[in-house]
Amino acid sequence: MSATRHRALGGGVNHVLDYLRRMQAENPSFFYAIQGDNDHTGGSIFWADATSRMNYAYFGDTVIFDTTYRTNRYRVPFASFTGLNHHGQPVLFGCALILNDSEASLAWLFQTWLHAMSDRRPISITTDPDRLIQMAVTQVLPETRLRFNRWSIFKETQEKVAHIYQSQPTFEIEFKKCVNETETINEFESSWVSLRERYFVMDNEWLQSMYNARQQWVPAYMRDTFFGDFSITERNIGLNSFFEGFVNASTTIQMLIKQYEKAVASWHEKELKSDYDTINTSPVLKTPSPMEKQAANLYTRRIFMKFQEELHKAHTVNFTSFEMKANCSCQMFEHSGIICRHILAVFRAKNVLTLPSQYVLKRWTRNAKIGDMQDEHAAELPNNSRESLTDRSNTLRQEAIKYVEEGAKSIHIYNVAMDALQEALKKVSSAKNQSPVSAEDGALSNGRNQELHAAGDTETVACQSADEKEKKIRELTTELESINRRCEVYRANLLAVLRDMEEQKLKLSVKVQNARLNLRE
Repeated sequence: MSATRHRALGGGVNHVLDYLRRMQAENPSFFYAIQGDNDHTGGSIFWADATSRMNYAYFGDTVIFDTTYRTNRYRVPFASFTGLNHHGQPVLFGCALILNDSEASLAWLFQTWLHAMSDRRPISITTDPDRLIQMAVTQVLPETRLRFNRWSIFKETQEKVAHIYQSQPTFEIEFKKCVNETETINEFESSWVSLRERYFVMDNEWLQSMYNARQQWVPAYMRDTFFGDFSITERNIGLNSFFEGFVNASTTIQMLIKQYEKAVASWHEKELKSDYDTINTSPVLKTPSPMEKQAANLYTRRIFMKFQEELHKAHTVNFTSFEMKANCSCQMFEHSGIICRHILAVFRAKNVLTLPSQYVLKRWTRNAKIGDMQDEHAAELPNNSRESLTDRSNTLRQEAIKYVEEGAKSIHIYNVAMDALQEALKKVSSAKNQSPVSAEDGALSNGRNQELHAAGDTETVACQSADEKEKKIRELTTELESINRRCEVYRANLLAVLRDMEEQKLKLSVKVQNARLNLRE
């Protein structure tokens, strides 16, 4: 980060830190971490609220790391981790201030973000084409498929070969067509050779460097990996869609938190509206097909529209009737999670009247946030769940949030939920008294001035003497008391949320009743 930009941040960093501390005091599920020295000037800052962490549990199969605001054109070195919810809308997984723009700092950021997300690695991640980011991703997420944002590459290419764009006006169109419209690797390779020869750019170093990196940004090489794109060419946009319109070049660090909260609230409202539209409106079916009716009842409204409008050209579909499995050369399902028209045509021809379950990704359905959070790709993802105190705490926290959402839907359900909660607390207390407690290394600690790591393995100590046994008992007793205090905090927060939601419901009921009385008058 430049000295001028560092001075421009001034005391704004402390303003952000005060906000993070306040949010964590209000909700222990709010996570933040600081890298570097005690004056907070030498390292980066990361945070993720409880909703972001829960959203990742549902939709963390593909991630976008946006560093648009990291460039000197902007006043705040702001970055975000986002994804796509069940409506295909941007959803937030965490934010950062990158105060130290180095490979080590970026590696710390990815490690900290991953730790906050219970060490559950995504299938794929999309970033700007940046060497430092690439090295950090390779180090922290070696099994995750890295993709460079195509829009950024097109924009940079326009700057790097401006002389070609000016002297050959059709080059840009042909270049983008070569990248976006070739469906197989062989098609792309052939088109690329033809493009270079036709415009006499065989020796251009920039184009050669882009060709060398083709496996990380050309769609033909990405079709076998899930990125959540509805169309291979659709995501030809910038990465900053979540904060677009809220954070810009004039946003100061003092303004950042307010704009951050506005963006979060705005997208939450849009998700609620899309949920409402999905539940309360019925799409127009274009055919009498039972499969189309099934899809209309399964998918969210926007995803169903994508399913319904899928166009096609000639492709090869392999179909195994015994297993009800089909794969298409277009690889749309592998890439987007939505079945293509070509396979649907084969299903109709083979009298397959409903969608086989393996072709309905839960993350795109109206029930995406109901039930088990582990998605269809869970088997592909390394997961150390339940191996440490941190993982167990995160899992319980996520389940508790779901419990609150379901438990506050009516007075009757609220009463049932409260009774069940009291009974569950009795069982937990009984289990704690009957079962030995394991001491664990490195329990999760938010807001520390060092790099955070996942909790270690269960500590096994061979007690050689009575003194050592007594010491071990004291350690376990202290740990048990700490866990009890933490449980009481989570319980108090849960009850407070339930009461608040019930109060809001009653207030809304009063407003509705008053509105009805006014209409009668």
